[in-house]
Amino acid sequence: MPQFEFDGVRIAYLDEGQGDPILLIHGFASNKQVNWEYPGWVKLLVEDGRRVIAIDNRGHGESQKFYDPAAYGAPIMAEDARRLLDHLEIERTDVMGYSMGARISAFLTLNHPNRVKRAIFSGLGYGMVAGVGDPEPIASALETDRIQDVADRTGRAFRAFAEQTGSDRRALAACMRSSRQKISEEDVSRIERPVLVAVGTKDDIAGSPKKLAALMPHADVLDIPGRDHMVAVGDKVHKQGVLAFLNNVEA
Repeated sequence: MPQFEFDGVRIAYLDEGQGDPILLIHGFASNKQVNWEYPGWVKLLVEDGRRVIAIDNRGHGESQKFYDPAAYGAPIMAEDARRLLDHLEIERTDVMGYSMGARISAFLTLNHPNRVKRAIFSGLGYGMVAGVGDPEPIASALETDRIQDVADRTGRAFRAFAEQTGSDRRALAACMRSSRQKISEEDVSRIERPVLVAVGTKDDIAGSPKKLAALMPHADVLDIPGRDHMVAVGDKVHKQGVLAFLNNVEA
């Protein structure tokens, strides 16, 4: 997979297809393959006539790992995404992020609105504003020697996912403990680009998609029926809804 480097930070990415670009930003403990290739998103979007760029966030996948929480945070990772656009000489793109990737996408849209045509915030609703709970049980679960010793249900789920994806658990723990810059309701209301908020109806992590969408002037909601946070990514309703949004909503 191609990579680029800036200020000593190495970022891996995928770049496939031709046409209007869309940047995909994966969730916590995932990577470009697990979040986007394996569930069929890359193939779907390429076949829809798009150039698909998927980033490995720092600390994830094939990108550089850091073990200091200060090296992470959504605003920092949004700048990684912006630098990738610069590297590829892409002036303006659609952006889709899942969970943590949706938060990163929001900072990219807020801080560089001229670079984003439309945004899709998947796997994250009002939790973008309110937060999604205490990060410490997840960080501790990632650092525990044996998954059998993890009592916290959410921590155990993320620990199992990190093992499944072959992730660097120490880097993920640092990422989880990073400073979480707040996105206020006022910040979200400044996102004037067309937005789709897509969340599984059984997702108990994301927060209300309707409450988040109501803050923005041009936002719609896509409910992904019967799916929780871990399995909503590749759902066919999710895919169909995103394609409809991209093909029917003017940027």
